[in-house]
Formats: sequence, structure tokens, C-alpha cells
Amino acid sequence: MKSIQTHAHYIEWLSADEMHEASKEWLSELYFIQDEHLFFEDLITTFTSQLISGDKFSDSKALIDDIKKSQTQNNLLIEAIKTHENDLQIMVDGIDQIKEENYYTKEHKNLVGIINSFLNDYKHLKSRLFEIVKTIKKEEKLKHLIDKK
Repeated sequence: MKSIQTHAHYIEWLSADEMHEASKEWLSELYFIQDEHLFFEDLITTFTSQLISGDKFSDSKALIDDIKKSQTQNNLLIEAIKTHENDLQIMVDGIDQIKEENYYTKEHKNLVGIINSFLNDYKHLKSRLFEIVKTIKKEEKLKHLIDKK
């Protein structure tokens, strides 16, 4: 006889204050990422000639496209969280609106997944960019040392 394993899925009950704090943290992190995107643009501008050189062009183009997509997604998430924050009133107004409160909680849980996924993708994107810049800097240093000889 085979035993069937089931995975119980427990949903943590979050208070309105906890959801508000989570939303504030998300916004803070997303605004920081927004600033980092500006830094990335400066990096790309600084290293444009190296990024478009022969063998790096296709990787660089894909990376730049991914950064643009990340910026767009970041801005959309900021707006979604602001709206989510404004809708928090449903949870704290003292009126029992079970359907709306359940929808808000479900939306919050959905946002948790979306934000976590975005942050993971963003970390990977950031690593890719810095790896390319690191390679460029190493090549420049090596070229400089060779030219000195």
C-alpha cells in the first residue's frame, strides 16, 4: 500500500499593521532599485564603447534590454503597491466587509510572490551587469599593463 503525502498549505494571518509595514518595506526597496537603475544607465554610458565591441555586443544588448524591462516592471510594481496601500482602508475601517477583506489579503499574498520573484530576477540582472563591467575593467587593466611594456 502506498502512502500519499500531502503538503498542508498554511496561510499566515497578517494584521493590517503587518501588511502596511510589508508594503512600506517593498516601496522602500523598489525606490532604491529605481535609483540603482539610474546608476546602471551611467555605467552603461561609461562603458558603451566596450559593451558594443565585437564579442560582447549580443550579450550587452540583451542585458540592456533586460535592464529596461526591469525598470518598467519596477515602476509598475511601485504603482501597484501604492494602490494596495491606499486600499488598506478596507482592513482598518472597522466595518466588516468579509469579501473585500479576504480579497485584499489574497491580493497581498499575491504581491508577496510577485515582489519576491522580481527581487530574485533583479539580483540576477545586477550580477550579470557587474560581471560584464568587471570583465571590461580587467581587460582594460591588462591592456594598460601590456601597453606599458
